[in-house]
Amino acid sequence: MSGSINTIERKDPYKGVIIVLSVVIPLVVAVLFRMPKIEGYDFSFLPPIYAAINGVTAVLLVMAVQAIKRGKRLLHERLMKTCIGLSAVFLVMYVVYHITTNTTLFEGTGLIRYVYYFILTSHIVLSVCVIPFVLFTFSRALAGNFGRHRALARYTYPVWLYVAVTGVVVYLMISPYYP
Repeated sequence: MSGSINTIERKDPYKGVIIVLSVVIPLVVAVLFRMPKIEGYDFSFLPPIYAAINGVTAVLLVMAVQAIKRGKRLLHERLMKTCIGLSAVFLVMYVVYHITTNTTLFEGTGLIRYVYYFILTSHIVLSVCVIPFVLFTFSRALAGNFGRHRALARYTYPVWLYVAVTGVVVYLMISPYYP
């Protein structure tokens, strides 16, 4: 009996934490858009920084996949840990910016407006969906469950890459309208 429990725990040792984070992070971000802004602080310099973080994350994700394909496991591990760290830094900056600054509206017209909102909507939806995928993929690697890690990484990688790249695209499209 205890052998089967250890097997289950070994499969996803951080399951509870991952589920909580996967619910709490999007809820906190959603709530911050409804909260009154904290006044007296100017964090208008943050959007280009966190857009750059998204860009660096995208590049590092591609490098990490190439590293593991070439059998460079330690490099892959370091690059992925860097991507996780960058994503955490991004999240903190994003929250700080949005609790102190009013939302910037996209002012483009015509077809570009539809393109922008399509990219933005897909970016937002997938950024919420990718959280548990990233965390489960990462935790499986940490637990040494490389078969299950690889199986999930096949889906996590393209979604995370899309979110990182579209984060940059959204920033570039809306940046002319920042105050």
